[in-house]
Amino acid sequence: MITVRGTVYPWQCDHIGHLNVMWYVAKFDEGTWNLLAEIGLTPAYMREQQRGMAAVQQNISYRRELHAGDVIEVRTRLLEVREKVIRFEHAMHDRASGELATVCELTAVHIDRTTRKSCALPDAVRRAAEALLERRAE
Repeated sequence: MITVRGTVYPWQCDHIGHLNVMWYVAKFDEGTWNLLAEIGLTPAYMREQQRGMAAVQQNISYRRELHAGDVIEVRTRLLEVREKVIRFEHAMHDRASGELATVCELTAVHIDRTTRKSCALPDAVRRAAEALLERRAE
């Protein structure tokens, strides 16, 4: 699913003239929140239930540089859902060329913000995540 559409702005570029790594991560973060909302882990749920998601592993592979003015799209796919964990991948593309610029794989754990410990994903969230996995497999 498409989780982010955006543009590379000049102030997001480093001294070499390409998108700085902190902005790749920021765009992936936006995509993460859209994925989480899609499966029911909305901001309202997290506030009301004192829950959260904590990234425990993130691997990024930079394939091609992006520059000021480039228009991007992040496509996100769920890779795995377990009792307390989801694993997913963001793929950032240059919209003009369609080229893959960057891939980011994340593992996130559902946490109880009061106890600061991991906890099971709600059944409805696991079902929604599993439905996404099934659609991808088709």
